[in-house]
Amino acid sequence: MKFGAIIASRRRELGLNQVELASRLTARGLSVSNQAVSKWENGLTLPNAKQFLILCQTLEIDDIRGVFTGGGEGLLRGLDKDGRRKALDYIQLLRDSGRYALRPREEEPARLRSLPLYSLAVSAGTGQFLDGEDYEMVEVGAEVPEGANFGVRVAGDSMEPQYHDGQTIWVRQQRSLMTGDIGIFLYDGSAYLKQLVARESSMALHSLNPKYEDIIISPELPLRVLGKVMH
Repeated sequence: MKFGAIIASRRRELGLNQVELASRLTARGLSVSNQAVSKWENGLTLPNAKQFLILCQTLEIDDIRGVFTGGGEGLLRGLDKDGRRKALDYIQLLRDSGRYALRPREEEPARLRSLPLYSLAVSAGTGQFLDGEDYEMVEVGAEVPEGANFGVRVAGDSMEPQYHDGQTIWVRQQRSLMTGDIGIFLYDGSAYLKQLVARESSMALHSLNPKYEDIIISPELPLRVLGKVMH
């Protein structure tokens, strides 16, 4: 059956004439005349996508694919008006029960990776040596930035209020930092969590906590950058 014939047949099943169908479409937000309905039914024009969907709603066509293709997928095919309504009512009951609802696909578990976490705390106050083999491998997920290579535990309060005693921080291993970066440094035999800052004639390791003085970098003592703290 052609598109126009299907529209005309469903309109008549509902006991509507073309003027009444046009009026119902207008009430649903479409500015449609009975002449437009006549052209659809006679195959002279076709409704656009929006008009088609509202037309199907108005004509109570729920099984759109089955009705317009005539394929076997049309489960309501062959039922009269009352039969279609009973079938749709039963479908609604199944939906309302919640027992047969589509379940969202389970999210894939976050990808885990293993990173070394040093048990020797980075001292934010007195400094503790970081190098060595005293670390444990821990599994981390998306909470740790992708670029991080290792973790350390903070000791002390010189980087308060941003970093706290006992906090685990994650670091990207790199050999140089820009002024203002916060990183892990080895200097004069100790490891520090500090901010690299520039002074008039030298560089310094700066503490965020004003109770601590900056550590001025002497050109006679090498400063080794272990990495940049990832935020």
